Amino acid sequence: MNQARDTKEVFNQSPPFEDVDLFALDRPLADAVAANGGAAHAAELSEFGKHWGSVAMAERGRLANENVPKLKLFDARGNRRDEVEFHPAYHELMAHSAHAGLHNSTWNEKGETAGGASEVLRAAKFFMTAQVETGHLCPITMTRAAVGALSADPALRAKVMPVLGIRSYDPIFAPWWGKRGMTIGMGMTERQGGTDVRANTTQAVRDGDAYRISGHKWFMSAPMCDAFLVLAQAEGGLTCFFMPRFKPDGHVNAIHFQRLKDKLGNRSNASCEVEFDNAYALRLGEEGRGIATIIQMVSLTRQDCAIASAGLMRSGLAHALHHARHRAVFQKHLADQPLMRGLLADMALHVEASTALVMRLCRSFDRAPRDKVEAAYMRLLAPAVKYWICKSAPGFLYEAMECLGGNGYVEEGILARHYREAPVNAIWEGSGNVMCLDVLRALAHDREAADAVVQNLAATAKGLPGISEAVAVISNIFRQPDAERLARCAVEKLALLAATAALNEMSSQHAALFAKTRLANDHGSLYGTVDLGEDAIRKLLERALPD
Repeated sequence: MNQARDTKEVFNQSPPFEDVDLFALDRPLADAVAANGGAAHAAELSEFGKHWGSVAMAERGRLANENVPKLKLFDARGNRRDEVEFHPAYHELMAHSAHAGLHNSTWNEKGETAGGASEVLRAAKFFMTAQVETGHLCPITMTRAAVGALSADPALRAKVMPVLGIRSYDPIFAPWWGKRGMTIGMGMTERQGGTDVRANTTQAVRDGDAYRISGHKWFMSAPMCDAFLVLAQAEGGLTCFFMPRFKPDGHVNAIHFQRLKDKLGNRSNASCEVEFDNAYALRLGEEGRGIATIIQMVSLTRQDCAIASAGLMRSGLAHALHHARHRAVFQKHLADQPLMRGLLADMALHVEASTALVMRLCRSFDRAPRDKVEAAYMRLLAPAVKYWICKSAPGFLYEAMECLGGNGYVEEGILARHYREAPVNAIWEGSGNVMCLDVLRALAHDREAADAVVQNLAATAKGLPGISEAVAVISNIFRQPDAERLARCAVEKLALLAATAALNEMSSQHAALFAKTRLANDHGSLYGTVDLGEDAIRKLLERALPD
């Protein structure tokens, strides 16, 4: 007679994936960092990976998302304050990211590029941080990127950098010039224009050395930043402005929040609708040059969108593989079932290529100021990389979620949050179509340089399956008079070609597999639909998460 099992006993459940080294367990990331100039920083990155892979950091991420920001318009006496209240866990996440320099480590004390492998090193940390909590990275990435736009006004940049350059986070609601660290947000889009910022109606009127701005923004993130870069119509046309939360006299600036956006994901981060009522601001760059000024910021925020999406996919893969190695189904662990092994290996190949590609892109950001070839790579590939990686993340994370079955669909686990988080990186800082148009603009700006980038990619991946055919497709579409109609096809091929080339600098075997299944053959619309071979499956899974 069989003895009945205690119904309170929990068995055949995977243990939590926590207290891990997010760097040491990720061989593709370590190899990508090394291949792009960051090999000397392995010990530092491992310490960072242990810290962010801890139970404590995971708990902060959970609390920050379960306790969403609250808008407080007035104080107890009826004075307008326009403050956003966050859970302490959010502030702790911000403090840890700031301490690691995620908001300023790619700049020196003068606001110039730090050089070396600073972009690659920061990207590796950003990649790992995104696996734990992505929402707080919005103000972190905007602050880092704002320094690029501040180069349009060296005098203002010189005043800001002593505060922005501190590796500290100061949540106190006070004038930025008296704080121990600051953050900078962004306000570009309006109700009637969205991506078409030239349709903005917000007005800027000169007031001595400053301007007074009146109008609205449909999206402004993150509202508790110490200052914002905003676009408004001045006499000379659309212009970029530096708008602090406090006026020079110490009074709160006339930045009036209307409501916080109720978003699908990105719950820990506040995004708001806002009205400006003669708000004080300083001009940044020349009048009429607003887009050219703020694009220096946008190119860096787009880079971070791709890094974060790659990090989210890495986390999804790690949790799926960890679960599969502990969960038994039909008398075998899931990770030993042929269908599941093939699926997970195909997903691992995608993450490995994505990781290689974002780190290669960051290498171009490191070297672009001194290398015309790398500058051309950065200009052409940045929008293509954002397009491919950010748009592939939601579907990938759905697949990872399914690997956990019902456990992946409930909010107690992190994959449901990752899944809700993923679409935002494809939407913010330019949607998929905008990225494709940006690639076309890069071609129109310097066709010769763009063609050279494609040929260099082909040379780096020479001999791999489907390379010459991919180059032919890309070149043919880009030379058609109606290239815009087929731009998505060409941009995806360009990203796949670049991913193959980046992967080939790390692992020729896996680059060949990626080229074979993504360029030479039809991969199919879902993961696990290609034959990778048992030897490759074993190696991919072991690299993805050592057993």
